[in-house]
Amino acid sequence: MLLDPSPDQEFFRDTTSRFLTDRVPVAEIRRLRHDPAGFGAEYWRSGAELGWTSLLAGEEAGGGSIGEHGLVDLTLVAYEFGTHAAPGPLVPTNIVADVLGRYADAHGDTLGALVEGSATAAWCSEEARPGSRTASDAVEIRVEGEHVVLRGTKRPVEAAVSADFLLVAGRTGDGLSQVLVPSGTPGVRIVPLKSIDITRRYAAVEFDDVRLPVTALVGAAGGAAADVERALQVGAVLACAESVGALQAAFDLTVAWAFDRYSFGRPLASYQELKHRFADMKMWLEASHAISDSAAEAVATQADDAPELVSAAKAYIGHYGGELFQDCVQIHGGIGITFEHDLHLFARRGAANRSNYGTPAEHRARIADIVEYQEANR
Repeated sequence: MLLDPSPDQEFFRDTTSRFLTDRVPVAEIRRLRHDPAGFGAEYWRSGAELGWTSLLAGEEAGGGSIGEHGLVDLTLVAYEFGTHAAPGPLVPTNIVADVLGRYADAHGDTLGALVEGSATAAWCSEEARPGSRTASDAVEIRVEGEHVVLRGTKRPVEAAVSADFLLVAGRTGDGLSQVLVPSGTPGVRIVPLKSIDITRRYAAVEFDDVRLPVTALVGAAGGAAADVERALQVGAVLACAESVGALQAAFDLTVAWAFDRYSFGRPLASYQELKHRFADMKMWLEASHAISDSAAEAVATQADDAPELVSAAKAYIGHYGGELFQDCVQIHGGIGITFEHDLHLFARRGAANRSNYGTPAEHRARIADIVEYQEANR
């Protein structure tokens, strides 16, 4: 989270924190694990009124930022979502809003519905890796006269179960296209998947020759590569900010536990071995804060090193975040692995975010490709 937020940004963050504390306390989060959508419509509309869905939309669509960059402001909301393990399609809806904001003339009505919170969206980009047990046909997008036709499967897709609109990325010849698909369109089949995060819902989305007017295209056919890359960066930045919030919550819980729990007449926090572990954890946590903020600013300003910073943040937080969560569980002892303790809520959020928008291994590979390209073009 921002180390030096402005007064307006701090007020915005605090307002979101108090809202989440009031509306989705731990007891409510546990109850929502049985909810088909994982969140309530009225809760989401109220969040939209606070500004959760408008920071990446232009003023003409009812949006606007608090600070200089809306994406940086949005990381404050994502951070609080992490510290509260809060439900709701924050990341996918904002990814779609960001894309549609560049094509508001053609998709302004949908963008307006997302901003006001009366609709939600999911970004269908992930596909099962070739050779895996879940592998299926990649999505192909064909233009046939005045229509566009989609065929193939996307999985896993966050928030597809509750989404009103699906922004689908797929191949058109040698290029990428994106199509805005109402979720109720004939030929669309949404199959819920199990998730490690108890308030998030994922699904496989199948497109069986789904036919829509060519106006459903978002941008030019075959020309969406830049939009898809930008969407990936936005999603990764928000996932990192949310993970840092979950890491901070888990760390704070564990520090408090270590001072409250006594062993042989001494608090756990007084033992040198645990002091060393806390020092490592604190280092990982502060570095995660810093690299997450750096990546967000780079993407917001469209800096040349944005792709590299995003991948560095995703790889670092994904790797060392897992180490921190594991240490927190171990320091708690047996109670740390029980469902009744709150710690697992944050560990689950971090585990889900670790693979969303690219795993650490995939982002390390992206960094290697970037470095190789830079060396070859010196």
